[in-house]
Amino acid sequence: MSHARTFVIPAALAFASSVAAECAAPEYHQFDFWVGEWTVTVPGGREAGVNRITREYDGCVVHERYTTARGYTGESLNIWDATRRVWHQTWVDNTGTLLLLEGRLAGASMVLEGAGSDEGRAVRHRITWTPNADGTVRQLWETTAADGSWKATFDGTYRRKTP
Repeated sequence: MSHARTFVIPAALAFASSVAAECAAPEYHQFDFWVGEWTVTVPGGREAGVNRITREYDGCVVHERYTTARGYTGESLNIWDATRRVWHQTWVDNTGTLLLLEGRLAGASMVLEGAGSDEGRAVRHRITWTPNADGTVRQLWETTAADGSWKATFDGTYRRKTP
């Protein structure tokens, strides 16, 4: 039995080492511009909430935690799926919402889309994160209208919180 343990531990360490090396690939860092502690405002400057985005699991996952002063909270896990060559986001919140989005970097912007519903009507969601020259990030969330056109659902500016 002790001989089997000697074999299993090095095999597990070798696997962990190859996983960490895999997540060091450049694609895993395409969303790094979003990592940080942010105050999120809407047009006009009103604060919408705060967002904390961290890199976790040996740099393989971008983890978002969003809160508002009114008690709304949610979080997302974001990962580069190297097998399918696509970014994937799973969003959940305290209203029971589940949102599954996928996409990729388009120029400097991260663009993720997915199916959902709005009051029983099937819709598409598209969220675009764009880093700005001043260090802010714009998040534009759009959904499809009844005629199939895109309409803005949320337009937020992320400003880094000062320590």
